[in-house]
Amino acid sequence: MKKISLSVAVLLISTFAAHVFAVAKPFISKSAYGEIDGQKIYQYTLTNSNGMVMKVINYGATITDIITPDRANKMGSVVLGFDSLKQYQGRNNALLGAVVGRVANRIANKKFILDGKEYLLPSNIHGGPKGFDKQVWAIEELPGSTEVALRLTYLSPDGESGFPGNLNVTMIYTLTNNNEVKLKYAATTDKPTPVVLTNHTYFNLTGTTGKVANTELTIQADKYLEADKNVMPSGHILDVKGSPFDFTVKKLIGKDIEASQGYDLTFALRNTSGKLALAATTYDPASGRQLQVYTTEPGVVVYTGNHFSERIIGRGGPFTKWGALCFETMHFPDSPNQPTFPNVILRPGEKFNSETVYKFSVRK
Repeated sequence: MKKISLSVAVLLISTFAAHVFAVAKPFISKSAYGEIDGQKIYQYTLTNSNGMVMKVINYGATITDIITPDRANKMGSVVLGFDSLKQYQGRNNALLGAVVGRVANRIANKKFILDGKEYLLPSNIHGGPKGFDKQVWAIEELPGSTEVALRLTYLSPDGESGFPGNLNVTMIYTLTNNNEVKLKYAATTDKPTPVVLTNHTYFNLTGTTGKVANTELTIQADKYLEADKNVMPSGHILDVKGSPFDFTVKKLIGKDIEASQGYDLTFALRNTSGKLALAATTYDPASGRQLQVYTTEPGVVVYTGNHFSERIIGRGGPFTKWGALCFETMHFPDSPNQPTFPNVILRPGEKFNSETVYKFSVRK
């Protein structure tokens, strides 16, 4: 048998190690996704060292896919999405994966008063028909050795959708080697304006578009916002104890979903420090997938796709009523009209900052 010199052996080992490291290093790829009014839309694919994948398009700063392993290490998509830009632009797109603003969720009577002046809006929900989810964002790749990220920016001009001030918004999506998806929001303005930003990703840990009734959920909240049939807050904050909305201990989502006709509710989280803290944990016993949601925000809107039906065909097949779970981490809905709610008015010289983390893992 021919002997290998020490120097050659070291070289071979170094080459092999470098090859392994190169394979394990997270990376970003980019592909054309379409065009809107002459603006190019691209889909960016972020892959970490474990093979977990997140996909994002610069239309609506939209998360189009998140692919994670189950307990058998089989990869599967855990968010609802579409196959084409046309579908994301279509009327059946219920903000799937998009950034929502300038003010997410609801504003009563399509108006608010700020510093003595009344502002009228085209809609009472999700920033209006031309909200941030309908805009083309500038996008920049942020490569790294332990995580990869995208920086998306958008200038919302003074008067857009009825809101005052030029609002500069920055959104950073990060995929870490700890199987975390981090969302960091920042904004500045040149006039006082309300700002409530969130992301509207629909999760289904089963890896399908079927009902999430057998998925477990725990929420770090003892109270929720009372709301009318149109999900408009009354201003009262009630105890979850004794209601169908008590998720202080783990409970199957389907247990009380009929009584509440599906969930579309704002939970007032225990954490009001403004620092990152656990907000919710959801677990699918069939696949073993677990998702923990951390946020700096005081509230989370939990929505279960109450208006989905099989006429909507997504990437994994027909959608299903109660076939997904949204965690809209944010300040409370209708805050500009509710003086007792946490402040959402951003003023010149101030900076809006918010962070949410989706941490994925598997229980064996």
